[in-house]
Amino acid sequence: MANKDSFIEAVKSGYTFKGEAVQIGAGVLDGEVVAEAAIRLPLKTMNRHGLIAGATGTGKTKTLQMISEMLSDASVPVLVMDIKGDLSGIAALGSINDKLNDRYQKLQLTYTPALFPAELLTLTGKDGVHLRATVSEFGPVLLSKILELNDIQGGVVSMIFKYCDDTKLPLLDLKDFIKVLQYVGDEGKAELEKTYGKISTTSTGTILRKVIELQQQGADLFFGEKSFEVDDLMRIDQQGRGVINVLRVTDLQDKPKLFSTFMLQMLAELYASSPEEGDLDKPKLVIFIDEAHLIFQEASSALLQQIETIIKLIRSKGIGIFFCTQNPMDVPASVLSQLGMKVQHALRAFTAADRKVIKQTAENYPETEFYKTEDLITQLGIGEALVTMLNEKGIPTPLVHTMLCAPRSRMDVLAQAEIDAINSRSKLVAKYNQVIDSQSAFEILTAKLEDAAAQTAEEEQKSSGKKEAPSTLEKIADNTIVKSMVRTAGNTIVRSLLGALGLGGRSRSSSKTKSWF
Repeated sequence: MANKDSFIEAVKSGYTFKGEAVQIGAGVLDGEVVAEAAIRLPLKTMNRHGLIAGATGTGKTKTLQMISEMLSDASVPVLVMDIKGDLSGIAALGSINDKLNDRYQKLQLTYTPALFPAELLTLTGKDGVHLRATVSEFGPVLLSKILELNDIQGGVVSMIFKYCDDTKLPLLDLKDFIKVLQYVGDEGKAELEKTYGKISTTSTGTILRKVIELQQQGADLFFGEKSFEVDDLMRIDQQGRGVINVLRVTDLQDKPKLFSTFMLQMLAELYASSPEEGDLDKPKLVIFIDEAHLIFQEASSALLQQIETIIKLIRSKGIGIFFCTQNPMDVPASVLSQLGMKVQHALRAFTAADRKVIKQTAENYPETEFYKTEDLITQLGIGEALVTMLNEKGIPTPLVHTMLCAPRSRMDVLAQAEIDAINSRSKLVAKYNQVIDSQSAFEILTAKLEDAAAQTAEEEQKSSGKKEAPSTLEKIADNTIVKSMVRTAGNTIVRSLLGALGLGGRSRSSSKTKSWF
């Protein structure tokens, strides 16, 4: 009994905060749910980022859904990455069943089904708001990092962006960038080298191959107009609830580079466009990245460094980021150290390697007198987790085995008719899903090269002195044999005429006649 009382006291002391907080569950001790040990989440520290981890089927995605709902109720907009396609149900009313009844009786809470204001987003333009960004907005530094270019190649990319800025060549999509690359490596090489310095053909060739590789992962769908405005992620509905933006990326599991490209651009754009906020009572936006290992799967060291930098700095803008993954070790240590809140669902120990990971994971959590963390991680039930977070002073709260609340919206996918209904009401679909093909670098350079080719052909024709095509008579007259025949006939005629006039040349017979007289 004393142990239970001390547990309740420790939880109450650690999870009581100044300002607004939402209850996400209750503590568990010795297999029993202790309803008095309420686990609350302080909104003030939600910009300190977090991690939701656990094996497949342990309830990670439902935890993500439940926290998103509570943030929406607290007027905090949310962006969630729906990798598996089962988060769209957040826009539909949930339903009660025996398992939920039992859970909420233990928590001594009331389950009230609800639906939430949702916007469906997509990178492909299918069944949702089409998210795009122009190449110019992506910028030379970020583009060089995602293409994994070296310093020399990155310098060429920066030079190309500078040239396009100076000559008013808009870089909107990848075909624009490819056209400029081809121009720089061929017809325009001399022009650029005169102003910007030497350009290696080898470098432009390498960059072109890297861009084509990115194209093959479907990047053409992402780069272009109309560019998405990140302010549209931070909307509040008429009832004062934060809009939950569900980015459906079920077709990107085999395209990690495209997913990383999108995430980096969006985070960079959010950071660049958001003012410094300092300590807010609640965040302006919280982002949940499900299956986060897709970001780090093929990330270079430069890309990881970029992610780490953004994670460190973006919290001062009032934006929190939560990574959801199966294994905490999927997240690089440099990023993991920046995640203030941790929700650890069960891990499975099937191999020696698994046991080693579990031991390392347990060592990353605060020590506790109430549990043996390494053993408990493998014994957690579905919808249970080990929870710790940061309080207002930045100090970790006690590690608590928690029975989590369940989502109040539908824990399943939407039907196609429901998706169509949401999109038909969406103002953002009308705003972003129109096809725009503005005149950009591709069209401008193509026209420039065509004009140059036509002018060159005209100058060559003038310099060669060629007139109009010769007539048949001119062709005959120009023939060598004909010229010889004409010349011979002409000489004969001339001689005959001169002879008739007595002006012809002397012959031997005439000289003899003259001597007779």
